[in-house]
Amino acid sequence: RLARNLYRGKITVAFTMCISQKDKLFITDKVFLSMEQILLKCLDKEKCEAHIYLFMPDHCHFLIEGKSENSDVWKFAVNFKQRSGYWLAKNGYSEKWQKDFYDHILRRNEDVKKQIEYILKNPVRNGIVDDWKEYPFKGSTVYELDKW
Repeated sequence: RLARNLYRGKITVAFTMCISQKDKLFITDKVFLSMEQILLKCLDKEKCEAHIYLFMPDHCHFLIEGKSENSDVWKFAVNFKQRSGYWLAKNGYSEKWQKDFYDHILRRNEDVKKQIEYILKNPVRNGIVDDWKEYPFKGSTVYELDKW
């Protein structure tokens, strides 16, 4: 892990969070919409925005950017896992998050749009849909994905 202070401020971080045992969790509107609401609250709390969020059946991808010098992208990720894990337990789901998550702090020369396109094509690469626009469990607080 990198030093915590590197996750603060106006930086962009790609996160991947996995469900334990590769259980298929993110396959219904109910779960997705609940996770999306938790995600949006956590983004707001830590002053962040999501270039893209995409929930695959057994994992999720986020490309998160701090909007101010007071933003804490790391806290966003930890808070999201904690709140969503609590929601799962409270609503009778046996699935749990794997410990920790994968993250990559984007360098200034890395193209955010290429990262977004890579994430959007994940359901296509996995054979779930033929076109990423068909995949329902995604969103952005920055872009209108329908116009992407």
